[in-house]
Amino acid sequence: MTPSNTLTLTVSNRIDDLGDIMRIDLVGDAPLPPVTAGAHIDLAVDTPDGPVWRQYSLCGDPKDQSRWELGILRDPASRGGSTALHAGLTVGTRVTVEGPRNHFPLAESAHSTVLFGGGIGVTPMLAMAWELHARAADFTLHYATRSADRTAFLDLIATLPFRNKIVLHHDDSDKYAPIDPARDIPAADQHTHLYICGPLGFMEWIIAAAEAQGHAARNIHREYFAADVDTTGESFVVECAQSKITVRVGPDDTIAKALARAGVKIEVKCEEGICGTCVTDVIEGDIDHRDHFLTEEERADMDQICACCSRGCGPKLVLDI
Repeated sequence: MTPSNTLTLTVSNRIDDLGDIMRIDLVGDAPLPPVTAGAHIDLAVDTPDGPVWRQYSLCGDPKDQSRWELGILRDPASRGGSTALHAGLTVGTRVTVEGPRNHFPLAESAHSTVLFGGGIGVTPMLAMAWELHARAADFTLHYATRSADRTAFLDLIATLPFRNKIVLHHDDSDKYAPIDPARDIPAADQHTHLYICGPLGFMEWIIAAAEAQGHAARNIHREYFAADVDTTGESFVVECAQSKITVRVGPDDTIAKALARAGVKIEVKCEEGICGTCVTDVIEGDIDHRDHFLTEEERADMDQICACCSRGCGPKLVLDI
């Protein structure tokens, strides 16, 4: 993995919005690094269980290097990162971030782009809408929530120069009817690209509908914010081709943890197979992919693994580390 930039930034603004979503602006002492739509940053979080890293999409205009805008959902069912941030971030707080990284970029070849954001999943879509608007590209953003009183960013959306490109959907509304895949997913075309982000069930529903309508897998782009991942399984051996170290990964262990105990460090951030930080090249062996990061084509190649959660499904994996 390419080393990330580490920055110390300051919270310059905080808005506690609807739907338990906190909107914050981060600023630095100089212009921030350039970004493209779909990028995220890794944010260091102090929790009762120790420091962790969490990933948050940038939702502002990618051309604005004066600040980075984030939307952070307070999720009581999460592992504590979002709760700690909601409790601890105030104007003037200094935070450590790494990035930006972009594993969710817009396709340059698209003639038409349709964005589907469910709840907090709208954050990367707002940045994409800014970039598509700047290109004078054809796009629509569908923003789905359970109800109007749980819908963040409404004040912002009302001021956007592309607000007529945004379609609101609420589960409990007739005026803003829920998403209807038959109506809202366009006909399949090699130059039409779809982007989906939101809760797991929402994403799987939109992706399945798009595939059923004939959209090619390469034109269906997705980014997961969280995932339930089972990292357990049969024991196997991992051999490191470069460092000449061999370890056994036990039933309740992960590749990254087993290697770390042996002195081989693989950088890990999300621990759920969604951010791509720990992707490692595989020289030999069959992979039991548990992640939500690699595409189906990349999985089929059997030459990369998310070491934080995926496993070997044979006796041995040889990694290029």
